[in-house]
Amino acid sequence: MAEPTPGALNQQRFIWARPGQGGLGALWAEFALLFVAVPVAIALFLPPRQMFSALFAFSLVGLILLWRTGGFHWRDLRRGWGRFDWRLFAAFAGLTFLACVTVLYLTRPDALFAFLRRDPRFLLVIWALYPLLSALPQELIFRVLFFHRYGPLFAGPGQAVLVNAALFSLAHLMYWNWIVAVFTFFGGLAFAIGYLRRGLPWAWALHAIAGNILFAVGMGVYFYSGNVVRPF
Repeated sequence: MAEPTPGALNQQRFIWARPGQGGLGALWAEFALLFVAVPVAIALFLPPRQMFSALFAFSLVGLILLWRTGGFHWRDLRRGWGRFDWRLFAAFAGLTFLACVTVLYLTRPDALFAFLRRDPRFLLVIWALYPLLSALPQELIFRVLFFHRYGPLFAGPGQAVLVNAALFSLAHLMYWNWIVAVFTFFGGLAFAIGYLRRGLPWAWALHAIAGNILFAVGMGVYFYSGNVVRPF
């Protein structure tokens, strides 16, 4: 697969697969089940303590679908490290930090850097594990699988990116918090555009640093299943 031009959405990465024997109708049904019905069911019916077990099963199913999708090669996931832009990465990290600090200062000033002050060693553990155990599986499902398998459902990359961001936000419905919804929507936009322009390594790096900053600043009060309170 040819390398994409930096700054342009990669059409090859956007539509690799073609509908199978069931056609677009079956693909739409599968898409709706995986990215809409399952996250909503998790948010509505599962006890908070079981949410991550369900998400693990969700990720496993997604990886199986990715493996079964024609035209996909695992080695393609390594592409993109050569186009890593450290200045843009630092700018994204700085913007994320500023947004987190501002939101917490306005909504939960008591939580600002509370985790860092209370248990810095455990925060280091989270920083080490989050990129591998959370950010990477999410990027494989919400970026690689989404664009590789379900690209034919959309009119073009721009439309697909918006839907991807909306569904990434929906997948976090289980937290029942508008702040989480907004953060994950704009995060989804950044990760999706980053994936199409520069590949999985770039999207994964953005997702990993965003998550680590969230926890360091104290946004775990919103992104922690133990704090979930359903509105009914």
